[in-house]
Amino acid sequence: QVQLVESGGGLVQAGGSLRLSCAASGRTFSRYVMGWFRQAPGKEREFVARISWSGDSTVYADSVKGRFTIFRENAKNMVHLQMNSLEPEDTAVYYCAAGRAWVGTMSAYEYWGQGTQVTVSS
Repeated sequence: QVQLVESGGGLVQAGGSLRLSCAASGRTFSRYVMGWFRQAPGKEREFVARISWSGDSTVYADSVKGRFTIFRENAKNMVHLQMNSLEPEDTAVYYCAAGRAWVGTMSAYEYWGQGTQVTVSS
């Protein structure tokens, strides 16, 4: 069982930055692929980024490529999402998730956090 708790959301102006963090419980954190997803009002939840077990591989959605960076600290059971050059379109609830397979589909992730709100004003 893995419990995930996100933090770091908030209100920021367009062009600004935020860093989201996700703290995981348990002693098997390094066995999980970690992903970030987001859900905007009235829209379906979508993939943002994922990182491999050791952190040496990452994948990003086209919409955030070059602006967002995912990284993890296995010794601290944490994964982060550094978000730069934020746009109003990035406004959403952001969720971290843990899964065992190297895929981006939501169904592959077994554990989810409660989400943290990110609001980008224009």
